[in-house]
Amino acid sequence: MSLPIIDISPFLDASSAPEIRQQVAQSINNACTEFGFFYLTGHCIPQAKLEEVISLARQFFALPNEQKNKIKRHDAGGPEGGDGARGYQGMGENVTQGKKDMHEAIDLYREWDHAPKVEGNGGRGTYSTLQGPNLWPDEPKELKSVYLSYIDQLQSVGTALVRAMGQALDLPPPDPNSSGTPKTEDSEVFVRNTDHSFWVMRLIGYPKLSTPVSPDAPLSSLSCGEHTDYGCVTLLLTDPTPGALQVLLKDGTTWLNADPIPGAFVVNIGDMIERWTNGLWKSTRHRVIHRGEGYRVSVPFFFEPNFEAVVRPLERCVERSGMEAMHGGSTYGEHLLGKVFGNFY
Repeated sequence: MSLPIIDISPFLDASSAPEIRQQVAQSINNACTEFGFFYLTGHCIPQAKLEEVISLARQFFALPNEQKNKIKRHDAGGPEGGDGARGYQGMGENVTQGKKDMHEAIDLYREWDHAPKVEGNGGRGTYSTLQGPNLWPDEPKELKSVYLSYIDQLQSVGTALVRAMGQALDLPPPDPNSSGTPKTEDSEVFVRNTDHSFWVMRLIGYPKLSTPVSPDAPLSSLSCGEHTDYGCVTLLLTDPTPGALQVLLKDGTTWLNADPIPGAFVVNIGDMIERWTNGLWKSTRHRVIHRGEGYRVSVPFFFEPNFEAVVRPLERCVERSGMEAMHGGSTYGEHLLGKVFGNFY
């Protein structure tokens, strides 16, 4: 068994025939219903760019700790100027289900441009959670420019993907005489609620694990513990290392290796899509256990709702599910802040 492969190019090409787009949408519905995961091709980002993104991350992680800690993540409100989320985390600083993950990472977020900033508890010059600037490393020198360009490309892919998802759910087409609002439940509902996506980009480095995996294993037994992603959709780029990312199948016991395919992203849906669809599509649990050779590098991009987007089950999805609405609705920002606190505290 393997994850399905979906070509998103018809949703990046405005001239694509409607029937071709519908075939893609149906494939997405099948993949999200059965797995919550799939491979994405046809994204139009050159292979050379993908390889450069991985190479630059690898170069950063190879630097001495002293150099990496120049952009260290610090708690919000403190004199160091941290916002509790952005910056470099050393081995074991990220926590999943109360256990330390054996990886190091840089976390980048969309910078705060949509609402007035609030000072941190430390007063002037300090930041509230998530409201600081991104911390970019000095080395490699070209990392910032390459990643900013890459993020722009990924946002276009993310928009195409959520547009296809709206069609996959058989939501009605938008009214040509109205631009709609974030609450309008048509096939563009996800596009409108991600048009200022509060995206997240992580650069993650995984050393080879040597400890056994068991329920009572020490904290260092997992590269990244079992979890769901808490936003909208994830576009994961990794190096060629096999046997690391594992996806939990619907039986609740079988783990499927989601090994990389050259030129393809591994895509999964997050908790906000599960909420919007009232559970028709479920956010699938996954984990990373890297026991292969070498130092594994991955760069996931989380294409998220707008910070102020109100995420509640869509009426059509509630009807199709045959259940009551699973959630009363809240802003994505509220949800995100709770998750950020859980990652480090």
